[in-house]
Amino acid sequence: MAPTPLIDENWKTFVNDMRVRKGLVIDAPWISLILSGQKDWEMRSTGTAHRGWFGLIWKGMGSVYGVARLTGDGGPLSTREMVEAFEHHRIPEEMIRSGAVAKWNRPWFLADVIRLPSPVRYKHPNGAVTWVELCENVSSAIENQLAVLSQPLPELASVITRPDDDETRGRQSEFGWRQIGESVLTQGNIDHNHIYLREFFDRFPKDAVGGSNKAERAARDISIVWGGGPLVVTDLDGSKKLFRARAWIGSFFRYHAARAGDRVVVDEGAPYQYRVRVQK
Repeated sequence: MAPTPLIDENWKTFVNDMRVRKGLVIDAPWISLILSGQKDWEMRSTGTAHRGWFGLIWKGMGSVYGVARLTGDGGPLSTREMVEAFEHHRIPEEMIRSGAVAKWNRPWFLADVIRLPSPVRYKHPNGAVTWVELCENVSSAIENQLAVLSQPLPELASVITRPDDDETRGRQSEFGWRQIGESVLTQGNIDHNHIYLREFFDRFPKDAVGGSNKAERAARDISIVWGGGPLVVTDLDGSKKLFRARAWIGSFFRYHAARAGDRVVVDEGAPYQYRVRVQK
């Protein structure tokens, strides 16, 4: 089945009707999941009166990375409802049941997510935590990029995603990934659920590297996606040069029928966002 065309004769009119005057600050890994079309609910602690277009601001990065349309919001969800809605918000069940995200139980419904070809820098105002009013220059820069997307070039379709279009989402998942390293599996890796990262450990961000135990966690986490499993959020063990979270790795090995001698490839998609895959 061919993907639904996302750029057509109506696209230019669609862009001209867009006015992006404010942005929403979203932390990693959630913003990367929105931009890649894997997440269409943004979970918040309160409702919102805003409807329509807004910028997707990557927290701490100082830039608007995309735009989306906010179509509505919902009431507080129970733990069971949160677990059942994983496909929309992408929060792992263990994180929900632990109570770590109990406060963020109100969905904001997103549609028509568009990743900008180039992030647009903005000046973050003091005290802004959730919404940011964007100045005219930033809004114009965003709208100029959207206008470029109105040109009917097939390759631009990979920049735009629809959450309900599985084939398009699969193509988007390849957009922007670059390999940072690979590790040859040993039987010890498979028996003890870990992946050696030492050959390319210096390519991870330094503030995501912690000490040898959980009490010495890093200041920032990274997110890891892999075929067949949920999102993994972890930091890195700087002593052993491993991913600190390891419970998922056994499932990852089983899913790919990994054996000693296979290679685990690590790709970077955006700051603090990675995926792992097996090459035999």
